[in-house]
Amino acid sequence: MIAVQLSGGLGNQMFEYALYLKLKALGKEVKIDDFTCYGPGTRPKMLDVFGVSYDRLSQEEYIALTDSCLKLSSRVRRRLLGRRDLSYRERSVNFDPEVLTREPALLLGCFQTEKYFADIRGQVRSAYQFRNFIPDEKTAEYEQRIAGCLSVGVHIRRGDYLDPRFSALYRGICDDAYYERAIRRMKEEFPDAVFFFFSNDPAWVKAHFDGPGCVVVEGHGEEAGYADLYLLRACKHQIIANSSFSWWGAWLNDNLQKRVIAPKRWLNVDPAGTGGVREACTDIYTREMILL
Repeated sequence: MIAVQLSGGLGNQMFEYALYLKLKALGKEVKIDDFTCYGPGTRPKMLDVFGVSYDRLSQEEYIALTDSCLKLSSRVRRRLLGRRDLSYRERSVNFDPEVLTREPALLLGCFQTEKYFADIRGQVRSAYQFRNFIPDEKTAEYEQRIAGCLSVGVHIRRGDYLDPRFSALYRGICDDAYYERAIRRMKEEFPDAVFFFFSNDPAWVKAHFDGPGCVVVEGHGEEAGYADLYLLRACKHQIIANSSFSWWGAWLNDNLQKRVIAPKRWLNVDPAGTGGVREACTDIYTREMILL
């Protein structure tokens, strides 16, 4: 048996569930661990908005996969013979082929590349329909405005990305200069573009990107981030952050002529190992992305 562990926010959960679908398509027995990383004070599980279903890992199965039984006999055996933990964490920020072959295993990671599920693309797109989401009046109004113009969805992630603990990973990537370049590039191709800004810091966005042709989408907190994703993917083009959330917003956009601008660096490479990653994150990008 294989289990995929859910973790993080909506974007991460979507990558993890897409891997679950891929493993099922390979004919494997797969379940999802949806309890280890969630509880009081954590981000909510949000896959329910799509109306998806999955086989759920039980506590007993988790204990068996991680060899974490607390019985005295098990503790003694682990002390004498070592732990038989079948957890496997992806070894790269890029595609790790071993993820698709490990069995039995509890798979841990982000799995942030289409390479895990490119051959079942249609199945993944079908899964991510907003079956359990009914737009409220404000969301419906934004949706009409997006549909009625040459809309460009711009995702600006601040919040946790400004946390000093993560600065080595994210500093200097999606800065003001990146968004200015991306907006200028879009305006060159689409002079009549209207930019719809999605952010967990709308007050900052209003202070920096205000004026004609700019709309700051408000009214959805992070606990209802699926509403922003619903609108972001409806825009005709996207400018994304180095965020799994905005990656999915662009990927779910079904405009065959869409333009997607992404930062040319997704994470900071840090060979010294002082907080960054040890390799360039390249497999996150899809063919249609324009890197700036």
